[in-house]
Parts: sequence; C-alpha cells; structure tokens
Amino acid sequence: MGVSRHLASALLVLATTQALPGAFSWVNPPAEDLGIPGVTHSTFTSSSMGTPVGYNIYLPPGYDDAANRHTRYPVIYYLHGGRPGNESRSVGIAQHVHAAVASGAVRPVIFVWGNGGRVSWYDYEDSQGESVLVRELIPHIDDTYRTLAHRGGRALQGFSQGGRGTTRIMFRYPHLFISAAPGGPGYAVEKLVFENDGVERDPRVAGGNARSFDFGKGNDAYSLARSYAEAGMQPPLSIMIWAGNKGFNYEASLEYLGYLVGLGVPAERLIAPGVGHNPVWFYETRGVELLRFHDRHWRESQPDGR
Repeated sequence: MGVSRHLASALLVLATTQALPGAFSWVNPPAEDLGIPGVTHSTFTSSSMGTPVGYNIYLPPGYDDAANRHTRYPVIYYLHGGRPGNESRSVGIAQHVHAAVASGAVRPVIFVWGNGGRVSWYDYEDSQGESVLVRELIPHIDDTYRTLAHRGGRALQGFSQGGRGTTRIMFRYPHLFISAAPGGPGYAVEKLVFENDGVERDPRVAGGNARSFDFGKGNDAYSLARSYAEAGMQPPLSIMIWAGNKGFNYEASLEYLGYLVGLGVPAERLIAPGVGHNPVWFYETRGVELLRFHDRHWRESQPDGR
C-alpha cells in the first residue's frame, strides 16, 4: 500500500523545513554584521530556565532622538522557521522592514526575532519555546523598550515552523495580539498532529529509531482554531496567511484557509506569485503589503482608553 498524498506532502514539509537534531543554543548572534540600520542583537535571562536567551531587534529611525523620547511604538514579533531554534534565522528581512519604515510606506515599528527553543515554538521537555516567548520575551521587550505595551500595539508573525507556532499561539493567546500573520505554515504536519491526538512523528530517521514528539491532544492548529471559534472568537483576531505559490506548503495553506472558512473564522490571504518557500524572497516582493496589514490595525490605546 503506497504512502498517501497527504502523508507524502507532510513528510516533505518536515524533511525540508526542519534541521536535523544538532547543536542548539539559546543565544545565536548573526554570523556577520548585517549593516542594516537599527538592528542589534541582545539577550535577557530566562527566569524559568536560568539561562540567557537571545533575540534580534529592529528599532526604527529616530527612536533615540531626544524629540521622540516619549514616543511609543507598536511591535511585531517574528517566529523563525526550522528546528532547533535560532533567533538570527531570517533576520535578513530587516532590510525590507527598514526600507518600508524609512520610506514612509508604514509607520515606525519595532520588529523582534525570538528564539523558539530546541523544538521550535513548543514547550517540550526542558525547552520552553512557547512560554519563553509569551511569558518572558514579550514582558522583557515591554520593560526595556518604548513599546505600546498592550494588545493594540502588538502583532505576531512567523514563517514555516514559525507559521505553525504563530497559528497555535494566536489562537491560544488572542488577548495578547491585535493581528497575526502565519507565513508558509506547515499545516500538513499540523493536520497529522491533529489526527494523531497530538503526536508528531519525525520521519527523517529510518526504522524504529524515528523520534515522536507528543505535544498533547489539542495542541495543534486545527484543534485550537476550533476551540477559538467555539469560544465565540473573542477577542477578535485580524488574521492573514501569507505564502509563495511555488512553496511546498502552499496547497496545505489553502486547505487550512478553507478549514477556517468552515469554522466561520475570518482570515485574509496574501500570495506571492512565483515565490518559493523563502520569507526573504516573499518580503522582496510583497513585504510592504504584509507590514501594512499589521499597520492598519494598530491602536494607540486600549479599547477602554488606557
């Protein structure tokens, strides 16, 4: 009996988007000076793990000017692809973020690249990728930089494995983000996790040594979207799914958009013709539109006026 088309697609997603297990570090500065204005690498100490955790941050032009010392800025959190975690993966999109801000195409924004942990963007065994983002990195950024430190000034975005993480986290914590944009997500794998009661089997190791990750039943993009819909979609999320139509996750993204339609969950789509599974390439072609999606949802204050 042959491998089903759905399973074959999921295996391809895993094989091409997730690095084989290897050296992992919570701190990974860019390998070279990016030469992009406003981009720096920094760390904070994780209170839960007692270890330094790295992140890259882009601060917009004028952030340090005396005239702007009371100005606060919205923040986009970017979730990298692949496994294991590395906060400098895809930091190159900063050049396109800076170009959009410097040209006035979008308002000044802070952009943060986090580290997703050993099993990217999951809390798994001793690696707390999701919790470090939600409970530690976001508060650290709000305490350290002049952010709009509330839901109306905070967005979530990610690509591939980070697109999967973005989807799970946005539906689990809709009170934290005004907008969310999963990019090139591995929804074929998410569907297998959904169908297998929370277990993701790693097919890259042959025979009986293939590792399985048990993330727990309900901890997948399909189950969490359904729970969000059943809870009345409150607070309401502004969602955009983005992908290149030549990327190997494209068809699964369209299928997932159909699933959201069936649940009654509104979601926009942004497709880059001729673009493969590459976030920098996507940003070269349609990055301004993606940033403008978040830009139009920012709120200077909380709905209650705070």
